[in-house]
Amino acid sequence: MNKELMEALDILEREKEISKETLFEAIENSLITACKNHFGKADNVKVEIDRDTCDFLCYAEKEVTEEVEDPVLQIALAQAQEISENAKVGDMIRVEIKSKEFGRIATQNAKSVILQKIREEERSVIYNQYFEKEKDVVTGIVQRYVGRNISINLGKADAILNENEQVRGENFRPTERIKVYILEVKNTPKGPRILVSRTHPELVKRLFESEVTEIKDGTVEIMSIAREAGSRTKIAVRSNNPNVDAVGACVGINGARVNSIVDELCGEKIDIVNWDENPGNLIQNALSPAKIVAVFADPDEKTAKVVVPDYQLSLAIGKEGQNARLAARLTGYKIDIKSETQAKDAPGFRYEDYLYDDEEEYEEESYEGEEYTGDYEEGYAEEDYEDAGEYVEEETSAQE
Repeated sequence: MNKELMEALDILEREKEISKETLFEAIENSLITACKNHFGKADNVKVEIDRDTCDFLCYAEKEVTEEVEDPVLQIALAQAQEISENAKVGDMIRVEIKSKEFGRIATQNAKSVILQKIREEERSVIYNQYFEKEKDVVTGIVQRYVGRNISINLGKADAILNENEQVRGENFRPTERIKVYILEVKNTPKGPRILVSRTHPELVKRLFESEVTEIKDGTVEIMSIAREAGSRTKIAVRSNNPNVDAVGACVGINGARVNSIVDELCGEKIDIVNWDENPGNLIQNALSPAKIVAVFADPDEKTAKVVVPDYQLSLAIGKEGQNARLAARLTGYKIDIKSETQAKDAPGFRYEDYLYDDEEEYEEESYEGEEYTGDYEEGYAEEDYEDAGEYVEEETSAQE
């Protein structure tokens, strides 16, 4: 019996990651509970279990008296001397309790105590395991749709992907494997409740950290992320090593690294730009692929005025203002974009106010999903913008 008990404890420890010491304590408490149910009280009951052999001893400490008033707490001198010849009145003596004498109800209660402790420990282990993964990315298997929410199995626990954390247009089939960002892990009486997201900007950051070795070891640092889930993400990176190109490291050979992230995000476009401490340069980078004529940034007010060529205005603003909106989130500046014609017609306009101290032509690289190119204008899809037709026509006229 003791060998079987030891094997059962080993299995529980291995499969449910519950320590043997916790299980031994559960067994001790269950025996004490059984004694209380059998005798009515168990204040003087002790249980000892050998951790190596699983042999256990259940006994009651009773006071030796001439006359027994409470048989649970006291024992007659004659009975005590049968256990120990040297027993005398006033001594405390151990009286062994046979667990086989317990009634059916007491045995059932003892069993319930053990099972309850195992369930509590199992929930605690799962909670601690996933609490450590909070604010991280894990892989889960789509189980089923619960209303408009999705139940996702993470291995030892199920997570809930709420409707407002889902990306529009993404449809998953049962048994499909997806990566999710753990927003929060709550400990409830029914077990851990795990909330996950597919729209959080940190999801993109964690995916880059897992895919790009230079980010993982700190050579390349992600400084800022702006995301409109399902459509486009802008990410600003910088290199802590002058010999490492931050954008190139994130893109990978032939776009291999960023391609895997785009595939995981179901085709979401990703723009990778260089971070710059100069707010003017940073805003110029963030507005790529549009060409910028001049920028005037006010660090105190966190505002910026940007001048672009007339034919680049729609490109700088983007479809439904997306490019400008993401650039504003990425930089933290409120950006006002004007074409050269609009800027010159504005009252009090002075062109020199918009010029950089360093008038170097800036060239940035961008990734556009399936094709990666160093030339923004050629690599950008014209159909992404509402005024694409006007932009092409004006550019042709300018070239002529």
